[in-house]
Amino acid sequence: MNLHNAKKTALPIMNLVKMQGVPILDQLHLEERLLRSDFKNWCILNVGTPQPTIVMGVSGKPSELVNIKSVIYNQVPVIRRFTGGGTVIVDKETIFVTLICSREAVPLLNLYPQPIMSWTGTLYHDALSDFGKFHLRENDYVFNNLKFGGNAQSITKNRWIHHTSFLWDYDVKNMDYLKHPPRSPKYRLERSHEEFLCKMKYFVPSKLIFIEKTLNSLQKHFVLRPIQADDINALNIPYAPSSRLLTKEELEKELLSTTA
Repeated sequence: MNLHNAKKTALPIMNLVKMQGVPILDQLHLEERLLRSDFKNWCILNVGTPQPTIVMGVSGKPSELVNIKSVIYNQVPVIRRFTGGGTVIVDKETIFVTLICSREAVPLLNLYPQPIMSWTGTLYHDALSDFGKFHLRENDYVFNNLKFGGNAQSITKNRWIHHTSFLWDYDVKNMDYLKHPPRSPKYRLERSHEEFLCKMKYFVPSKLIFIEKTLNSLQKHFVLRPIQADDINALNIPYAPSSRLLTKEELEKELLSTTA
């Protein structure tokens, strides 16, 4: 759909950035930059991050959420991101989809966590309902009663971000780096990670089909305008990212605090 059609249908424009294998920390820096220092609508789609990486919410405590000894021993990176939400371990098979929007982008949408969550749930239901019993359960995307998509959000005065880690596939052994969180969704029912999660590849025919269906769903609300990731750097948008990699010293200090 071109800009002429955008005016005709009065749909807002959303810049679309497709990336492959960009490290998740770099992606988080880009997202925060666009949330805090830009005014446009964005969809960032990144397929895979090069190595298994743990990503915690802004208030996450490593001692409560990860098995620090094994994380340090195996040199698994741990990132504290700028948004809320839970803890995930992501890798080359994770599909990341991020929506960054201005207040007026979605008509009548109240800028509070639950209305945004409900709206995105409808968006992905439109994209995925052909492949299984898709549901929004609390703050998760599930097939039947198994989670395949974890979400996090941040809301500013005039903008919001909603980003999702979709588990296309994963190494079950990597889930051992994560502890059972102190707070978890009621529908989890104390299930282990292996019992609680599912792989998208068992429900959706291919990554390309998932991406196509997601973009088709977005096009009912926005005119998508492809943008190259390198072109964003030319915008000269100032920012100071807060997502960061935790140091080995920080993790060791956390470990000592739990054994003291």
